[in-house]
Amino acid sequence: MSSRPARSEPSDLCVERLSGLDAAEADWESLAERADNMFATREWLSTWWRHFGRGELRLLGCRRRDGSLAAIVPLYRSRLGPARVLRFLGHGPSDQLGPICDRADRAAVARALRRALREGLLGGWDLLLGEQLLGEQGWSTLLGGTVARRESSRVLRARGRSFEEVLASRSRNFRQQVRRRERKIVREHQLRYRLADDPARLQRDLTLLFELHAARWGQGESTAFSPERQAFHREFARLALASGWLRLWLAEVDGAPVAALYGFRFAGSELYYQSGRDPAWDRYAVGFVLLAHAVRAALEDGALEYRLLRGDEPYKRRFANYDPGLDTLVVGRGPAVRAAVTLIVR
Repeated sequence: MSSRPARSEPSDLCVERLSGLDAAEADWESLAERADNMFATREWLSTWWRHFGRGELRLLGCRRRDGSLAAIVPLYRSRLGPARVLRFLGHGPSDQLGPICDRADRAAVARALRRALREGLLGGWDLLLGEQLLGEQGWSTLLGGTVARRESSRVLRARGRSFEEVLASRSRNFRQQVRRRERKIVREHQLRYRLADDPARLQRDLTLLFELHAARWGQGESTAFSPERQAFHREFARLALASGWLRLWLAEVDGAPVAALYGFRFAGSELYYQSGRDPAWDRYAVGFVLLAHAVRAALEDGALEYRLLRGDEPYKRRFANYDPGLDTLVVGRGPAVRAAVTLIVR
């Protein structure tokens, strides 16, 4: 059940407060698919809210004149010092946030959000903190915000090309590394790639992922799979497997797991989320070999893009050919905005 829609201009969307994460269940998945964003699914954000949510939900629905839902703006309100802050659900574990809508509707959705903020539909607030908004979509301009941080988000855009065709467009050195490193393992050992697709075995496979990630990074060097985040991913991975989104690859050498890659397949794209490897096998570059296999398998299955997500690590630059970027922006006025920008950029 939702509140009465606020008045809007004839050419704009009607806006309304949604009562909870189940309020638009029938429309949520199709909107996330049109947004081309797995991190915008109700499954991801509902799981995030159960594990990390603090404060008060402030969900906004944007409807067309025919009553169809054009967008969901998944916000919640909390405090940053004395400031009342609106933030998008999912920050932290997510790699892309923002309004959930078709890209063609983003200007109208931005107008609707600005109107909702201006008219108090979302309650009292001092600033809107928009983290990991897709840079190429221009949300900072559309929302009139101050960009506090820009990050890379590398992508391999295959556009229907095969893996071999993609390799042919790269340097000779890169092509040789992709082929030579896998051949070396196969020549000297038994190599097997295994996709985690058995619900009964999933939690054990996730444990292998967490252990290999910890082995790669050492104690305290990565928070990607902290105990709190492990619990989140154990719950979400189960939902992702049931929905056909999960792509958890393991590389086994002589029957033992040596590398793991945790990703997702959604709306025609494949996403690389995190990985781990046994440092004892670093001379075989098992992490690189597994990533090359995952990219090859994705393109063979018809994926149009392989997204390497946040971060500008050298291996991501080697595989990718495009970077749409991610912006973290602040909308508001006065000292609260200046304090928020200072906190974000330091």
